[in-house]
Amino acid sequence: MNEDGRNGAQRSSLVKKDMTLVIMAAGIGSRFGGGIKQLEPVGPNGEIIMDYSIHDAVEAGFNKVVFVIRKNLEEDFKRIIGSRIEKKVNVAYAYQELGDIPEEYKGRWKDRKKPWGTGQAVLSCKDIVKEPFLVINADDYYGKEAYRAIYGHLSCRNAETVGEPGIMDICMAGFVLKNTLSENGTVTRGVCCVNKESMLTDIEETYDITGKDGYASALRDGREIKISLDSSVSMNMWGLPPQFFGKLEQGFEEFLANLDGNELKKEYLLPQIIGDMLGKKEARVKVLPSHDRWFGVTYKEDKAAVVRAIRGLIEKGMYPGKLY
Repeated sequence: MNEDGRNGAQRSSLVKKDMTLVIMAAGIGSRFGGGIKQLEPVGPNGEIIMDYSIHDAVEAGFNKVVFVIRKNLEEDFKRIIGSRIEKKVNVAYAYQELGDIPEEYKGRWKDRKKPWGTGQAVLSCKDIVKEPFLVINADDYYGKEAYRAIYGHLSCRNAETVGEPGIMDICMAGFVLKNTLSENGTVTRGVCCVNKESMLTDIEETYDITGKDGYASALRDGREIKISLDSSVSMNMWGLPPQFFGKLEQGFEEFLANLDGNELKKEYLLPQIIGDMLGKKEARVKVLPSHDRWFGVTYKEDKAAVVRAIRGLIEKGMYPGKLY
């Protein structure tokens, strides 16, 4: 077989590769001002942000969706989106609950109200997801470019290692900071340090970011700083191998063991977990740039802007007026 034939066979095998989209939708949404922000309609026919995310992921090649939700959201969730999506793609559910922790730690945090963060959310999928997967937030619109890039990267990589044994291959979408700001309040972003090979070297959690004239103002480690609006930032969009669940499970036990019984707010978070793996040389993270504009419903006032943005994308022909 000639080289073109081999390449064609390789492309065909990539198309058939199983790939899962994991959507974290268990967040309480305290800043949204009541209600379930992940289920707010934003499209002309009642579509929610997740509808557009799933549409883009399936278009890119993902063939399974796992919704991570709270058990008490299940009825509303299936009624508003789950039962509709099940007709388009394979769907499964995972449940993130405060009490879903190892037996020896149960009862230690009696006054805690919230589950344990994005690390626990993904860990809840460990018995469901056996293939490479992409993690996203339910209330974020990411655009098409990132889904295509991450699907392509995951399709071309071995599940666990590239180049050096024992080093897990991870990828993430890197968004341009100015494309991720909200008009209605400050945002928190993981500002990425990226080398010339587009590999992540560090993520610096940065708070209270707002756009100024030609730059962004923010807080980091309690001090005010200026950041370039062209900085690469993480929006919690990670491409991961199934072996990542083993690291998550081990790390979650270590996380809980190091907390005292009065800790009510600390969370087990994906950027910190992956950053720790990076520091220990247990992972390498490829940053795949996306120039699409992010938008989401962080604040209740954001909804009108999201509705306008979706309308504009439909008018440009990027989506049909009726998505499904």
